Amino acid sequence: MSQRSFQRVPQTSASAHCQDLFAPYLIRKNSSDKGFTEMHSMSGHSNFVSCVCIIAPSETYPRGLVATGGNDNNICVFSLDRPQPLFTLKGHKNTVCTLSSGKFGTLLSGSWDTTAKVWLNEKCMMTLQGHTAAVWAVAILPEQGLMLSGSADKTIKLWKAGRCEKTFTGHEDCVRDLAVISNTEFFSCSNDTSIRRWLVTGECVQVYYSHTNFIYSLAVFPNSQDFISTGEDRSLRIWRQGECSQTIRLPAQSVWCCCILPNGDIVVGASDGIIRVFTEAEDRMASAEDLQAFEDELSKATIDPKTGDLGDIKLEDLPGREHLNEPGNRDGQTRLIKDGQKVEAYQWSVSDGRWMKIGDVVGGSNQQTSKSVMYEGKEYDYVFSIDVNEGGPSMKLPYNVTDDPWLTAHNFLQKNDLSPMFLDQVANFIIENTKGHVVGPAQPAGGDPFTGGARYIPGSSSDTAGFGADPFTGTGRYIPGSGPNPGAPVGVADPFTGGGAYSSAALRQTTNIYFPKTDGVTFEQANSSQIIAKLKELNGGAPQEHKLSEEVLESLERLLLSVCGLNSSEPAPTIQQINLLWKASHWPEDIVFPVLDIMRLAVRHPQVNESLCGEAEGVQLCNHLLNLMRPEGRPANQMLALRTLCNCFSGRHGRALLMAQRETVLSRAADLATVCNKNIHIALATLVLNYAGCLHLQPDLEAKAQCLSVASRALETVQDKEAVFRLLVALGTTVASDQTAQDLARSLGVSSQISKYSSVSDPSKVGECCQLLLKELQ
Repeated sequence: MSQRSFQRVPQTSASAHCQDLFAPYLIRKNSSDKGFTEMHSMSGHSNFVSCVCIIAPSETYPRGLVATGGNDNNICVFSLDRPQPLFTLKGHKNTVCTLSSGKFGTLLSGSWDTTAKVWLNEKCMMTLQGHTAAVWAVAILPEQGLMLSGSADKTIKLWKAGRCEKTFTGHEDCVRDLAVISNTEFFSCSNDTSIRRWLVTGECVQVYYSHTNFIYSLAVFPNSQDFISTGEDRSLRIWRQGECSQTIRLPAQSVWCCCILPNGDIVVGASDGIIRVFTEAEDRMASAEDLQAFEDELSKATIDPKTGDLGDIKLEDLPGREHLNEPGNRDGQTRLIKDGQKVEAYQWSVSDGRWMKIGDVVGGSNQQTSKSVMYEGKEYDYVFSIDVNEGGPSMKLPYNVTDDPWLTAHNFLQKNDLSPMFLDQVANFIIENTKGHVVGPAQPAGGDPFTGGARYIPGSSSDTAGFGADPFTGTGRYIPGSGPNPGAPVGVADPFTGGGAYSSAALRQTTNIYFPKTDGVTFEQANSSQIIAKLKELNGGAPQEHKLSEEVLESLERLLLSVCGLNSSEPAPTIQQINLLWKASHWPEDIVFPVLDIMRLAVRHPQVNESLCGEAEGVQLCNHLLNLMRPEGRPANQMLALRTLCNCFSGRHGRALLMAQRETVLSRAADLATVCNKNIHIALATLVLNYAGCLHLQPDLEAKAQCLSVASRALETVQDKEAVFRLLVALGTTVASDQTAQDLARSLGVSSQISKYSSVSDPSKVGECCQLLLKELQ
């Protein structure tokens, strides 16, 4: 296969004008002439279409779906049966410029708004935030729930369950496309003219050079080793065994996209609005007349060295036509010759054994322009054409060398109602493209809607870019959360408390005794005397401005006895006691933990729950606890803040508060999974479980996605079996009776992640719960 060259298939150039600016065409194979014909035109966008993606067939849509992203910030999803979209996905705040589909109908999108989003069943499940510039490329790895994004910030990010696991650096300009090789490897290409091969572990194992300008698109052959690339140097390049084995020039400046058909043919789309198909199968090759027509079209092209790959040309240094009598050294080699006062470019074709003309070169160093460009009745040194609506009228950017490029850029954006976020890029574009002299014909009307006729790139930007002794007390006399458990809940045997632990026999008698678990799990354990003793001890050594009076200490003690139910003669907590507790919770962080332990117990009481978690005070409480949960904070405070949040679920006001603050609370809590402390891990797992219980049978898929994400990520670092168990129950509660949540869990690779726990026998509840969850996700 490698010894043959790709040639153009006859009658497969399909004009993709998209004049209605709404959507791409589908084309159907025509068996009679081995070409393609239009099937139908899909419409649904209100501006230009920037990317297309195929969603694999499913039971609901056995023929699969087509997803398109557009400059209207939307994603339209079509069936093959009708031209109107089945549904439209809204959520991005700028152009959707890249799409990738995965298993179970998962769709990953990237946008100029610097984010990527994960979609499932018409809903946005996650927003991936972390890039500082436009996300030009996304890809979903086939297994493990891993996703990739490439950005104009020059980085690639690896995501798992909505969290950035790794950032790949090495490219020196915008990352424009990604292509998956296997579960563990992928390619990337960039405006820096390089292609890189990466391991998902972070290593760049190879860099490929051959292109001489921006590289826009990649596709991998079925052997997972060889690949193709296209770019701004007018070329399609075929790579075999790590080397560029063939270069095919096209009669268009920009070759935007490429793909490989199941039969091995290559399809490319270019800035002249034409789709071209190339093959190495002799029975599908074009006729001699068609090939000659293609070559004639190519030879008439004009090449501006400032946007092509030829560099600055000095006519007097070039050889004459006799230089073409010498054979080339490799396929795709370029040679320039002078013919009188003209400069012609030729490319060596190994398959034909000859030099093939690829265009006339214009714009050498001895050529200059004069001030003769007219626009709206005035003369300008330059009038750039910016094509932001494919097939529509170009936006003109007039400029004189005496003008301020920043003011010119501002006026251009304002006049054309474009986002001011592009001010720096437009100004830099003007500066870069007026250093030399622009000559030659204007950019074709099919110019890049992303970069414009003179390679303007919106959204691009520069680089930005163990615990030893007891940490809770220091003395070992009082450990938060230790002691008897007088307030433990009673009732049905509970695998969370150990009381009446379930046995395998019970598992056989009940279909599922673990999930869904919709009643909240709280931390009831307390030793009131030790808490008060520690509080008084720390108060004695506290700075004068933080000392609590005896009256305040007595009030807090009465509050503690009241909420713990140890003294039935104690009245219900008073507003004054609750206010004193809130004030004391702002003690210095190195001594505040006994106060937090009192708060953790107090929020279970209905009156305290209403007072601290009510509409007015609740956000303050939440923010205070989140501040104590900072990753760099003290472990005792982190644990007790988490336990307090868990206990807030015991009251109506607390549940409402935490559901309203879910996104922030779970995001901060998830950061504590990396802290090496089993008590923190158990509290974190319980918090996720309580959220999952509140969301059970609720239609909030985005909230369930966050629960799945946090639980899945926590399982990667948590070792304590009790924490693992609670996370498994949280996952089971989230997906129980919810097909969409189950599909999302599968797409995140939850099954493969938890399968290692299916054989755990100590404690048995871990293995049993895992087996039930795996069955749910089958």
